[in-house]
Amino acid sequence: MVRKILNLRVFEDESGKHWSKSVMDKQYEVLCVSQFTLQCVLKGNKPDFHLAMPAEQAEGFYNSFLEQLRKTYRPELVKDGKFGAYMQVHIQNDGPVTIELESPAPGAATSDPKQLSKLEKQQQRKEKTRAKGPSESSKEKNTPRKEDRSASSGAEGDVSSEREP
Repeated sequence: MVRKILNLRVFEDESGKHWSKSVMDKQYEVLCVSQFTLQCVLKGNKPDFHLAMPAEQAEGFYNSFLEQLRKTYRPELVKDGKFGAYMQVHIQNDGPVTIELESPAPGAATSDPKQLSKLEKQQQRKEKTRAKGPSESSKEKNTPRKEDRSASSGAEGDVSSEREP
């Protein structure tokens, strides 16, 4: 995930060509905010978080992710919120793009060339589907989509862990 976040080409270059530069190329800041609510499953009208990692395990996982990100990139450019805190995140999105990044499941056999090829084909299908946009049938069903706002193009942000009245 660290490699994907730092090398994903979602920014334009000096001549204005889109999809040419990465966070590392542009020397941008990276804002990481833990958000277990992305693992929500709706049970009727109530959110259910049983698929989310337990907090004790998740905090260590998140901290090791931040550590790896800081080792790989410039530590002063990696910003984060307070784990488990109520936060108000203020960002400014520059463009209508949301990109969902997924890491392989733990223990996935990605060293097997057939499995790797299968995963690549699945990713390509996902990208083609996203490029086309939602189909008419999914628009009619009003199906909610999970979005990862942390990968927005040109996002600028700041995190506050203090709750406003």
